[in-house]
Amino acid sequence: MTAFERLKELMFGKPRDIRDPRLFHKISLLAFLAWVGLGSDGLSSSAYGPDEAFRALGQHTYLAIFLALATALTVFIISYTYSRIIEHFPSGGGGYVVASKLLGPALGLVSGCALLVDYVLTITVSIASSADQIFSFLPLAWHGWKLPLEALAIGLLIIMNIRGVKESISLLVPVFLLFIVTHAVALLGTFVFHFHQIPAVTAHTVGGLREGLSTIGVGGLLLLFAQAYSRGAGTYTGIEAVSNGLQIMREPRVATAKRTMLYMAISLAVTAGGILLCYLLLDVKPVEGKTLNAVMFEALPFGGWFVVLALVAEGALLLLAAQTGFIDGPRVMANMALDSWLPRRFSSLSERLTMHYGVVLMGVAAVLTLFYTRGGIDQLVTMYSINVFVTFSLTQLGMCKFWITERQKHPRWLRALSLHVIGAVLCIGILVMVVVEKFSEGAWMTILVTSLLIAFCWLIRRHYQKVSRKLAVLSQMLDNLPTATAATAAELDPYQPIAALLVGGYGGLGIHSLLTIFRQFPGFYKQVVFVSVAVIDSGHFKGLEELENLKAETRQALDKYVTLARGFGLAATCRMSLGAEPLAEIESLCTEIGRQFPKATFFAGKLIFRRDTWYQRVLHNETATAIQRRLQWEGLPTVVLPVRVRA
Repeated sequence: MTAFERLKELMFGKPRDIRDPRLFHKISLLAFLAWVGLGSDGLSSSAYGPDEAFRALGQHTYLAIFLALATALTVFIISYTYSRIIEHFPSGGGGYVVASKLLGPALGLVSGCALLVDYVLTITVSIASSADQIFSFLPLAWHGWKLPLEALAIGLLIIMNIRGVKESISLLVPVFLLFIVTHAVALLGTFVFHFHQIPAVTAHTVGGLREGLSTIGVGGLLLLFAQAYSRGAGTYTGIEAVSNGLQIMREPRVATAKRTMLYMAISLAVTAGGILLCYLLLDVKPVEGKTLNAVMFEALPFGGWFVVLALVAEGALLLLAAQTGFIDGPRVMANMALDSWLPRRFSSLSERLTMHYGVVLMGVAAVLTLFYTRGGIDQLVTMYSINVFVTFSLTQLGMCKFWITERQKHPRWLRALSLHVIGAVLCIGILVMVVVEKFSEGAWMTILVTSLLIAFCWLIRRHYQKVSRKLAVLSQMLDNLPTATAATAAELDPYQPIAALLVGGYGGLGIHSLLTIFRQFPGFYKQVVFVSVAVIDSGHFKGLEELENLKAETRQALDKYVTLARGFGLAATCRMSLGAEPLAEIESLCTEIGRQFPKATFFAGKLIFRRDTWYQRVLHNETATAIQRRLQWEGLPTVVLPVRVRA
């Protein structure tokens, strides 16, 4: 093992054994751990959502009671609708899968791109807000260090997530519990120590309403309330995370996910609504350099130690909430890569069975966003809220369509439809209010970036479709080839020349490569070994049954190649392996074949375009060339066979 490999193992951990029957049990999450890893995104939003909403009330703080009730009700409505989505989409995927399957690929793309931008902002908002909480009890002179430390925190989270989901969450469970305890103490303490003020606060609310009605009228109060309600839209941003992260749940997944959603809904509704009421009871006012939560903790009679402990817990939970972006963002990216909206390499898993390309890209994008906004939480929350409610709205509309089209199969369809209609109206209303009110304060940037990402994904899929059509034509041209006869199933002679051909699925690329060997080396190779690796990507990494299906599909494709070769009168066999890292698996498998057949020459097909461009190398990942380098280093003769794709 080289020094670099030792360092990599130290940082990211040892590779997972994909053949371990206990693997999915080891890396899946119980409802409690899922609540920690995914629900923390929603719960941590209580650090900035109520803050933004309460500030928007200005002098009309008496509306906080109604704002708290509206916040709690909204949490329960959206959470319940997503629980129903989990029932009907048990394989996960959240808003992207729902929109793609129910509203079509175009709106699915919009939802997926909105989610990707959203999860980048999840990381950025969580880290920036975490720093705000911590620096609330530090001197103002130290605030210049805030931005560099935020970037460092994102870098550390990248490393933790490449190590694996369960490990990165388990390390932070004590932080989550500390947040729950400190905030429960703060909420209960406020109501216990200030219980005697409830009549006065009630009278203040009634008097404030009367004064508001006499000065700005019903319309003015409703507009003010709507603005504050929309400003607090960040409170609901983490609710979808559970349905997106269904793949990492412990079996039975649906029951585990619904339990996780219930935990998150109750904890978020109580915490966010309770904080708004605490602001009112404690008469919290904005203070420079401090969050409203910091002012609230300082108003309690527990002393400075409790303020520091509560803010550290809040900041640490926000750090944990950034996990949602690293857990669910790459999963959405992988789903989109499987549908050819993104480079297909983003669906691949690392040796630690995490989507490492996605993790790194999400982290880098979060750092760039952090520096662009200078960590300004107001602008970040505005940018964050928009795409969350784009996805929420499309998901609710998709479920409305589902219940209408499937009403014959479900006797209680009208009840379910009514619930999703309410959810759709609620989400679309919040989205419109945020965009209209905050368009010039960051909303335009979110819309622009999301639109550019949609256009970029459309171009990628267009390229893949063009290449697929060319390969389909090649497959059709090679359809009428001979089939096997029993007499050709001969044993291979290890001391005679053997062509070891690396293939994927059965199709034009593999057949063309086999025929090219015959044309370039006529009569030389009379034996062939077909070699394939069943690559485990995010589409197959869902359980042991999926892995068995993948192995069966790969074996079936290899059997077709063997049958084809025997039809040409060749002695043929096949070898296969299963793994998440195709290059490493191919190298190991070919080395074994080289020992068994010393005169084997290895062949791999490669798509060749008339004009070689950088984006083709990104989209098609140059696997054949990388294999050739590895095998030649091991002393195995390797030939790359060109397969021309005409533009």
